[in-house]
Amino acid sequence: MGSISESLRAELLEHGADIVGFGDMSAVPQELRRGLPVGVSVAVKYPKNVIRGIAELPTAEYFAHYNALNEKLDRIVTSGAEILRGAGYEAIPQTLEYVGRTGHDYGSATVPHKTFASRAGIGWIGKCALLVTREYGSMIRLSSSLTDAPLDTAEPIDKSLCGECEVCKNACPAGAVSGRLWSVDVLRDEFFDAVKCRATAQERSLLGFGGGDSHNGTVCGKCIYVCPHTQGYLRDEKTGG
Repeated sequence: MGSISESLRAELLEHGADIVGFGDMSAVPQELRRGLPVGVSVAVKYPKNVIRGIAELPTAEYFAHYNALNEKLDRIVTSGAEILRGAGYEAIPQTLEYVGRTGHDYGSATVPHKTFASRAGIGWIGKCALLVTREYGSMIRLSSSLTDAPLDTAEPIDKSLCGECEVCKNACPAGAVSGRLWSVDVLRDEFFDAVKCRATAQERSLLGFGGGDSHNGTVCGKCIYVCPHTQGYLRDEKTGG
């Protein structure tokens, strides 16, 4: 089992992933995971200069990287699925096209990438409803795949590690963050108001780079920037850009 896990991890990193994790997805309803028991979670990070640039408002550069990283993730998880299929296993990459076809905005027909990541021990859901990693904070994009390959799965993270920190709550321009801690039995709507978040992101996108619509895009990123784990990575000169 170790050999396929190690070779797949190496291939995904070679294809551009910054973090790779494998998780036991058996706790997720079978119909959502298409009967496949294992998840592959992949994260790629934003460049430091891009995140530093959104300290006040989102930028066109940030929005461009948002899209570029999503496309990069599609290529990475598709390559990983091809490797697994070549080894004789079933694999379903949760690409943008797949998610769009099977469920709107990670609706009832798909499993959120953040669920894969927490099951794979990559990180936890922060108070702002973003995945938080020890390595890069929240300055990442995520994708995932489902498989029946016997990968070496990690210990899942079932509870928030944010503790009493309320930096993102205090900084959120939408007031969308309640401050309640996430755990696997807490729904997003119980601690985060996505409607408020999106409305304010539209306003801030318009101010920042003329965005805020379907053509020019809607992003914010304030909670990504202020997260202490993100700031720790930004300050670390040894990690480069």
